[in-house]
Amino acid sequence: MHGKPRFWQADAHADRRPFLLARSRMAAGMRAWFAGQGFIEVETSALQVSPGNETHLHAFATDLIAPDNERTQLYLRTSPEFACKKLLAAGETRIFDFARVFRNRERGALHHPEFTMLEWYRANEPYETLMADCAALMAQAARLAGAKRFEFRGRSADPFVAPERITVAEAFARRAGIDLPATLHKGEGDRERLAAAAQNAGVMIGTDDDWGDIFSRVLVERVEPHLGNGRATILYEYPLPMAALARAKSGSDKVAERFELYACGVELANGFGELTDPVEQRARFETAMTDKQRIHGERYPLDEDFLAALAVMPPACGVALGFDRLAMLASGAQRVEQVIWTPVAEP
Repeated sequence: MHGKPRFWQADAHADRRPFLLARSRMAAGMRAWFAGQGFIEVETSALQVSPGNETHLHAFATDLIAPDNERTQLYLRTSPEFACKKLLAAGETRIFDFARVFRNRERGALHHPEFTMLEWYRANEPYETLMADCAALMAQAARLAGAKRFEFRGRSADPFVAPERITVAEAFARRAGIDLPATLHKGEGDRERLAAAAQNAGVMIGTDDDWGDIFSRVLVERVEPHLGNGRATILYEYPLPMAALARAKSGSDKVAERFELYACGVELANGFGELTDPVEQRARFETAMTDKQRIHGERYPLDEDFLAALAVMPPACGVALGFDRLAMLASGAQRVEQVIWTPVAEP
C-alpha cells in the first residue's frame, strides 16, 4: 500500500496510541472535575437550523427529508453554543458538553474538519470564573497526561503556573505600538484610524480590509506569537466590534466580556460573559452575515428559536475549549490528528 499510512494500519496506530490513551485519561478526568463542580453533562444535537453566524466559519449543509419527501436544509453545527443556551433558558445552571463539531475548509496541524469542542456554562456567575476554570482544567489535563510542560514548535509553557492576564489593548500597545481604544467609538471601529496605526507598525493591509480584518491581521502577526510562552496567557477585554456573542463590559462602550486562552502560541479557549439581548444579538448576526456574503458569497439562516430563548435566558458565562488541541499539547503530539481516534478521510 503506497502513500500516507492509514490510521488503522498496525504500525501507524501503535505510533498514535500513547497520544490517544492520554486523550482518554484526560476526558475521564475532566468529566470527574466537572462532576465535582456540580455540573451536568449534556449531549446536544449536531444537526441545527443554523450552524452558527460567524463571518469566517464554514459549515457542512445537509437535507432533512420528511416521510412525505419534503426537504428542509439543516447544518452540522460549528459549535454547540445555541443548543446549550436553550438549555440555560430551560433552567439548567451548570452544564458541559463534549461536543463533536464540524467546520469546512479547515485542515492542518491545528485544524480538523470534525473535532471535539468542550463547552461549559455557568448561570448567574461572573465570566472571570471561567478563567479560573481554564487554568484548573489545563493543569488537570497535564497531570492526567503525565506532562511537566507543554512544548510546541519551539515554544514551551508551564501548565501548572497561573496564566498571565493581559487586556487586548495592553497587548496591542506593547507588541505593535497601537492605541487600540483610540480607534473605537460607541462600539464601532474607526477603520481609517486603525489602518494608519497598523501601517505605521509595519503590518500590510488590503484596501478592502475593514476594521475587523485589520484587527485580526495585527493580532495574528504581532500579538499571538508572544502569547502563552513560559506560561499560558489569558487575553481579555476584546473590543466590541469583535464581541461575537459576548456582552459589553459594564459601563464600557469599547470592550466586551470576552477572553481567549493561549499556550505555546496556540489558541485553546474562547470565553464570554454571554449577551442575552436578542435585539442586539440579531443585529450582530445580520452584520456578520452581510460580511460573510461580501467576502465568501454565502450566508447562513438565523436560528429564531435561539433568539427567542435568549430573551428568557438568565445572566451566564460560557467558554469553548478545543479539546483536541489541549490533548495534543498535554500528550506531546504535534498535530491534532494524532489525538483523534479516527481522523476524517482525506481525498
